[in-house]
Amino acid sequence: MEKGVINDVMADPKVNDDTSLGINLKWLVQIIVVAGMAVWGYFGLTSRISQLEIDVLRMKDSVTMNSEFRVKWPLGQLGALPDDAEQNMRLGFIEKDMVKLEDHVDNLRIKTVQKELQDK
Repeated sequence: MEKGVINDVMADPKVNDDTSLGINLKWLVQIIVVAGMAVWGYFGLTSRISQLEIDVLRMKDSVTMNSEFRVKWPLGQLGALPDDAEQNMRLGFIEKDMVKLEDHVDNLRIKTVQKELQDK
């Protein structure tokens, strides 16, 4: 008679509040550990991928800024260094001095030519 009951249960399994499941405790612990490792691995990979995507965005922004700087700096569109401003100011003073010296040299040449003409 027991074979008939077992065959009836196996032929028509029903899940209800009285259903029991027999599982080895060793297998249950292994299943829980594997599931935990899978979840930990998934979230670890997800966080690493997110961090790498952020790093790539930062690098792209850095490259864009560098390219813009590389083009605009030599054209003077991004301003000048304080040393450049000081150097430009000094060059302006030197140019003014050169103009004065050239005028003085021209006057001396004229006077020299006039003196030579007078001496003849």
